[in-house]
Amino acid sequence: MVADLEIYKKNPKASYLAERYEALVREEATLSKLTEKDPGLKEMAEEELAAIRAEEKNLLEQMEKTLKAEKVKEEFPDEAVLEVRAGAGGEEAALFAEELALMYKRYAETVGWSWKTLSESASSLGGYKEAVFEIKGDGAYKDLRFETGVHRIQRVPATEKIGRVHTSTASVAVLPIRKKVSIEINPSDIRMEFSRSGGAGGQNVNKVETAVRLIHIPTGIDVRCTSERSQAKNREKAMSILAAKIQALKEEEEAKKYAGERKNQIGTGDRSEKIRTYNVLQDRVTDHRIKESWHNIQSIFAGNIGPIIETLTTQAEENLRKS
Repeated sequence: MVADLEIYKKNPKASYLAERYEALVREEATLSKLTEKDPGLKEMAEEELAAIRAEEKNLLEQMEKTLKAEKVKEEFPDEAVLEVRAGAGGEEAALFAEELALMYKRYAETVGWSWKTLSESASSLGGYKEAVFEIKGDGAYKDLRFETGVHRIQRVPATEKIGRVHTSTASVAVLPIRKKVSIEINPSDIRMEFSRSGGAGGQNVNKVETAVRLIHIPTGIDVRCTSERSQAKNREKAMSILAAKIQALKEEEEAKKYAGERKNQIGTGDRSEKIRTYNVLQDRVTDHRIKESWHNIQSIFAGNIGPIIETLTTQAEENLRKS
């Protein structure tokens, strides 16, 4: 009998395999006892016992494979929240934040992910002061996890008359939305506010206070959700994002402690780390963590970031093999 059979039985996808394995173990024990009582049956039973053991081995492999797949899904869930926030550079930074959001949205469309705006705060020129999006699809978090950090753009803004190059920044944070959350949030630590959801959605959106804002008092983390038509759904979604943000903050702090030991990491995973520069005049995008560059910025902003994502993923896998 396998010592960890209870672990398999608790898993919905492996439980029926575990039950079949238990039945085989009982069958094997019954046959073994029969051969002990009647040695004449031993030769006949050997073939059947061999078949039982082969099936047991196959079931064990299937159960292990199921659990490993579940662990991968838990580490890299198919649901993530992407947050963009304007940094240094005023209105130009807000316009850049919006361009980054559109870049990720276009990439999501090409790979077949769903994309939903959870909240947004526009600047006077139409860019984003900050915006939060929900992404769902196979590999969503795994593909985008290395996008967290400060992105920088160098270009001559359309409003610049002399032709001087400006540098603006925007931060990106990609957070996994996991089914199992390892942290507990004390309800008394949360301040909840309600307001009317602006934008599209009809009269209901403007008349009813469906927008939800959660403030986690100990950390100061602030989450706003306006995407759903009901207050309850917005509150539920905001809570899942808040949990993801608190978890990410803890992981960030842990990563800083053991940064030297984590050889497989690409950068620090800290949202304050400057990770990438988009140099429009030189038509070049450079990722500073791996010192790689790509050309054709227009195409990259159109969502063609696959080569960047693939290079970062390959580098992380190579680092992991070496560690």
